[in-house]
Amino acid sequence: MESRSFYNEILTEHNLRPEYKHDLPDANIVLEGVNPNCGDDIFLKLKVENDVIEDGAFVGDGCAISQASADIMLGMKTKEEALKLGDMFLRMIQGEATDEEIDQLEEASALKDIAHMPARVKCAVLGWHTLDEAFKKAKENSAS
Repeated sequence: MESRSFYNEILTEHNLRPEYKHDLPDANIVLEGVNPNCGDDIFLKLKVENDVIEDGAFVGDGCAISQASADIMLGMKTKEEALKLGDMFLRMIQGEATDEEIDQLEEASALKDIAHMPARVKCAVLGWHTLDEAFKKAKENSAS
């Protein structure tokens, strides 16, 4: 029951007082993420300089899980950390992460039980998939 309480507290806090849900006019990486199954729609906005996430934000609408997950995710500071934790988060959702890796996810670990709610998995991973795609597109654009 403690786990469920922690999960609810984390989700509630990030929905009522999201730290990163706002516009970021000087973002140099912007990508829309959409979950067509339920209508979640976010625009991830990052200001990245020399692989350091100087600032990050998101705007859009969606369920409590997608919004809280995106807000939690944006607490990362480097591209390397973001990609590493993103991989761990996705493996946690798939039930493949170790306990040590789950501990490294800190607040994001509150979403580990989403794996038992298949209809909500896409909500939880929307921001994380969008972040990964945003970095891939930025890399492609810098290579051109």
